[in-house]
Amino acid sequence: MNFIVGSTVLLKHIQSIAGVVGNNSSMPILDNFLFEIGDGELKISASDVETTMSTKLKVEANKAGKVAVPKIILDILKTLPDQPITISVDPKTFAIDITYDNGKSHMAGFDGDEFPKAPVFKGGSSVKINGEIVSRAIGKTLFATGNDDLRPVMCGVYCQFSSEDIVFVATDAHKLVRFRRTDASSTEGASFILPKKPLNLLKANLKGDEEVLIEYNTANAIFTFGDSVMICRLIDGKYPNYEAVIPKENPNVLTVDRNQFLSAVKRVSLFASKSTPQVHLKMAGSELNISAEDNDFNNSATERMTCKYDGEDMEIGFNSRFLMELLSNVESTEVRIEMSDPSRAGLIIPNEPHVEGEDLLLLVMPVMVGR
Repeated sequence: MNFIVGSTVLLKHIQSIAGVVGNNSSMPILDNFLFEIGDGELKISASDVETTMSTKLKVEANKAGKVAVPKIILDILKTLPDQPITISVDPKTFAIDITYDNGKSHMAGFDGDEFPKAPVFKGGSSVKINGEIVSRAIGKTLFATGNDDLRPVMCGVYCQFSSEDIVFVATDAHKLVRFRRTDASSTEGASFILPKKPLNLLKANLKGDEEVLIEYNTANAIFTFGDSVMICRLIDGKYPNYEAVIPKENPNVLTVDRNQFLSAVKRVSLFASKSTPQVHLKMAGSELNISAEDNDFNNSATERMTCKYDGEDMEIGFNSRFLMELLSNVESTEVRIEMSDPSRAGLIIPNEPHVEGEDLLLLVMPVMVGR
């Protein structure tokens, strides 16, 4: 088995799936890439059992075959200038020779048959979504997922497909993001929870102008786009009823310039307690007062800014880190912060949608304001 391929093209394809490879002590074969040749095409795969990703490219090949190639091939390709290289594999020992201008590398390969096969997809449904929508959905929600292994369903992004819209939701119980698009839909209703790792891989590989075919059943989801395919195991479990957390009646509405408000919160939060980084918002008329204090070190800060406020005079506290994360995830010039009372969640909503058909809602739980 041997084939000829451009070094830069090969590097680009391997890099696109390299994020799947992890240190798997129980299955050392997964520390390698699987190379499969057939019909003048090279298929490269990487897997950690939970997620498998593959990519294809055209090559000049004389014979079909497969081999598991060590990760060091990435380092070799990174140092080579763009040129044709020849990769030869001994069918008996799986030894690999890489020949290039003025040089040659030799490494030990492994039997490709030892590489675990991708799960067989049976049944299920499918939907096609523009790559830009998928990329934005991931970018807007992934940061809000939890990290508690005891609550695995909250460590992923919840996806809901219906005939009217698609919805992506993420929460860690302190903050929540709901991303909805009414310009994308599915003929069949479905919901499932996607893990973080495959979502990060998707976001890194989507260019935005491609169409993404999403196939899913009760156990797995398959994403096909361009010359890449990713199969991931879904998180098993029932997602919390996020709609029940979103307060429906919010008579107190604060409208502020997002950048000015974010900058003020950043400055004031420097003087908050490091263990409980609270900032307090006090709204009265057209004035917003932002304050923080650290009694242990006798530090405090306060800033005033003009705002539009419709509601009763009110004081509410938020975790400054969560508040800054959410505000940084919004692109509109102004944001509305809708509140009911100091003990209930506040909603952050862009004052104007960044994209037609997009509905973004962010929620942050309050902290008790010290008296």
